[in-house]
Amino acid sequence: MHTFLEYLNGIWPLSPLFLFIISVSFRLLDNSAYLFLQKEIIITSSNVSRSVLKQQIRKQRDPEFTRQLRKALLYRNLHKSFMICTLFSIPFSLIYLILG
Repeated sequence: MHTFLEYLNGIWPLSPLFLFIISVSFRLLDNSAYLFLQKEIIITSSNVSRSVLKQQIRKQRDPEFTRQLRKALLYRNLHKSFMICTLFSIPFSLIYLILG
């Protein structure tokens, strides 16, 4: 158990970086702009907002396209959640580095 705690002490300061990498991975998996272009829906930006995704999910009749939009919305929500975790973990890592 003692060696496990030493291992955690070694990687704790790098946790914001790990969380950021996971967050970026989910952002790269989000292909909502491509989905809209594939269905010939005009968008003004490659960064489609969550409200537009929700609106299109409600409007669409195609179940496959709706499933893809829901998956893109899930990736968008996971991206945002991991970014928030990254921002919250930065002060704790800095405190650990200063005091440790």
